[in-house]
Amino acid sequence: MESNQTCFRRGVRDGMPIALGYFAVAFTLGIAAKNAGFTAVQAMVESLTNNASAGEYAVFSLVGAGAGYWEVAVMTLVANARYLLMSCALSQKLAPDTPLYHRMLVAYDVTDEVFGISIAYPGRLNPWYTYGAIAVAIPGWGLGTFFGVVVGNVLPLRLVSALSVGLYGMFLAIIVPPARQDRVVLGLVLLSFAASFLAGRWPFLAAVSPGIKTILLTVAISLGAAVLFPVKEVAE
Repeated sequence: MESNQTCFRRGVRDGMPIALGYFAVAFTLGIAAKNAGFTAVQAMVESLTNNASAGEYAVFSLVGAGAGYWEVAVMTLVANARYLLMSCALSQKLAPDTPLYHRMLVAYDVTDEVFGISIAYPGRLNPWYTYGAIAVAIPGWGLGTFFGVVVGNVLPLRLVSALSVGLYGMFLAIIVPPARQDRVVLGLVLLSFAASFLAGRWPFLAAVSPGIKTILLTVAISLGAAVLFPVKEVAE
């Protein structure tokens, strides 16, 4: 069995590409944070405590739109709900006698990428492997957001506006591949676009804040998709 020190170094090695990718993505989040009125330090702290692109973008967007605290909290919970399932799956990868504090520390940064390399760890997961990945991934995310705000404060307004489009490109890169492979996903993506467009122009919802509209649409479409198009179980 590998020592904790060896597992940690292995985690750092496997986490370096993740850290570089996080820096680039978080840089565009920093632009969004700057547009929402966050300072560089505030945005970095937000990234260090909410290491999730969709969740953070929801926060910056809702704050920029003047949403209330509970709207931001609910939307962040909805956007990050998948991490609850990932944590449940990853907990089964740990040894049964793994102390609670190790489980809580691993759960701190169960992102898509860290989850991916942790769940692929051969045999039982040594928490120190995940700690190694987190040790480089989290700074990459936080610093990327920090410098995104800093650069956004010194660049011309037109260039900042152009850079902010990069975040939308990131989300397109997330939804396009599965949409091309699955017609159900494609239909749901198009339905989401149409529903969001109509919700912004429907007089009945004129008095509802953008945050509430986003929450309602996210929950309604996700629930409908889960009921009508459940994911089929795949045998091991």
